[in-house]
Amino acid sequence: MDSKRNRATSRGTGLVDIHVGERIRIRRLALRVSQGDLGAEVGVTFQQIQKYELGTNRVSASRLQKLAEVLGVSVSYFFEDLPGQGEQAAENWKAEERHRILPTLEGIRFNQAFLQIQSTEVRRRIMALMKALATEDEQDDRPLQ
Repeated sequence: MDSKRNRATSRGTGLVDIHVGERIRIRRLALRVSQGDLGAEVGVTFQQIQKYELGTNRVSASRLQKLAEVLGVSVSYFFEDLPGQGEQAAENWKAEERHRILPTLEGIRFNQAFLQIQSTEVRRRIMALMKALATEDEQDDRPLQ
């Protein structure tokens, strides 16, 4: 969450703008659309799409509606999993950490491949393996006693 806070600028963009931008990027990458192609579809430059995705520029309501149409989602998609405030923020922290991988190309490709696996048992085993690897990685990071 601190990294998101650090990216919020004094020009008025904030955590919501960053979250919306990340959701734009996730969907764009999932559809394998370039920033230039998306920009052409909504009437802006690829640089503007970059700024939206980084949360450095705020997306207007009409532009968000156009992005939703082009990306094939509802406007509410961009606000899903929005980190909460106060007590909710602590609960959402872990969810936010899980979602850090989603905007990356590796995260999108992993999710696409994982969803193609038909067997529930195989998916369960992959998740168990990932949890074991994560736990092992955490143990490797502990200082020697």
